[in-house]
Amino acid sequence: MASADRPLAISTVQVENELVRVTEWRFPPGTSTGFHRHAHDYVVVPMTTARLRILTATGEQAGDLVLGQAYFRSAGVEHEVFNDNPFEVAFVETELLTTGDGA
Repeated sequence: MASADRPLAISTVQVENELVRVTEWRFPPGTSTGFHRHAHDYVVVPMTTARLRILTATGEQAGDLVLGQAYFRSAGVEHEVFNDNPFEVAFVETELLTTGDGA
């Protein structure tokens, strides 16, 4: 995988409790997340409009981010995200650690 020759994106956990983990991700130009698997459902809210490159086990695709336009992904997603843009890209990821029971 290509991540071995790239610096990693910067993750900063903002909130973490028994229900959620909220992480700000900042991708300076040329960085990646490294290949990883999501153990929990999650929601991403882009802080930048940009196109990222996403590598999965089945190939490569573009990931279009639109400032403030949230999207949801299910647990089990395996991928690596690359910022090939000449500018920093950022988003906030909220992992749903439990579904809760409403109590």
